[in-house]
Amino acid sequence: MVALRIIFMGTAELSCASLERLAGGKFFSVAAVVTQPNKPKGRELKPQPSPVKILAQKLNLPILQPAKARDEKFISELRELQPDLIVVVAYGQILSPAILDLPKFGCVNVHTSLLPKYRGASPIQSAILNGETETGVTIMKMDAGLDTGDILAQARTPILPEDNSQTLHDRLAQLGAELLAKIIPNFVAGTIFPQLQPKEGATYAAKIKKEDGKIDWNLSAQEILNRLRAFTPWPGVFTFLPDSVGRASSRAETETSELLAGTLAPPKQLLKVWKAEMVECSGNAGEILSADKNGIVVACGKNALRILELQLEGGRRMNAREFLAGHSIAGRSFMKFAG
Repeated sequence: MVALRIIFMGTAELSCASLERLAGGKFFSVAAVVTQPNKPKGRELKPQPSPVKILAQKLNLPILQPAKARDEKFISELRELQPDLIVVVAYGQILSPAILDLPKFGCVNVHTSLLPKYRGASPIQSAILNGETETGVTIMKMDAGLDTGDILAQARTPILPEDNSQTLHDRLAQLGAELLAKIIPNFVAGTIFPQLQPKEGATYAAKIKKEDGKIDWNLSAQEILNRLRAFTPWPGVFTFLPDSVGRASSRAETETSELLAGTLAPPKQLLKVWKAEMVECSGNAGEILSADKNGIVVACGKNALRILELQLEGGRRMNAREFLAGHSIAGRSFMKFAG
């Protein structure tokens, strides 16, 4: 059997499992890997390769890094490679009809939700945020819409209570890679056929922004806990210390929009929450009900949250006991960020 000639397009860490699986399969021949250009990262803003580029170099695969995937010169390069199929996993650019129609079998995509639910940029975070107990991956034949292509296959996995976006991401990456490698031979052989996505149940998952991590203590403890899980590792969830601890919190509150926009150095009283659990008790939203070696209990709109691990901006991650050794906050309140 002649190996299927594939062009792989991906950038993020999510893409790597699929690329590695295809590159190691006898049925596939990866003709080239397309990934985003190197981007400045770190304090020195040195250009860094994407996770996919690093893996492609390790696998000795040809690499293309167009600034714009719609560029005619790049499309001509793809055409010269004569791919049977283009596989797209978290690439990060919209593909033109010229690319979608170029391969013999079109373009297929791995999406980390059970489409039509959670189309868009943040399906993993959104599923956790909304308290879902199950999610999965979808292999679809791409069209010009946003995650609207016909479905080739789906696989499900539970969302565990201890899952955060990173652990779920890692599991879905592997699940998608295995399903992709399994389904492609059947698709090109004509033994399975793309199915239209259901019109009912379509939802969209917006891109996550840093400001989404600010805690609104008017929400229920469960909702805040879901946000903590959904936004780990990025952007995390954060609040601000009460008035009498560190700088005045009124200043921090007025400067929050500038902080989140990246135009102001972070004030010292910004506090990131790393680990917490829900407890059944009540009080005024944002009120610190207790603070001891077992944790910092903060009242929410419903029930309360016990903060177990936290990090002051510019400091190190620590448990509640370590934090309280240097900060007296019992009986005070965190900012609510209502509305």
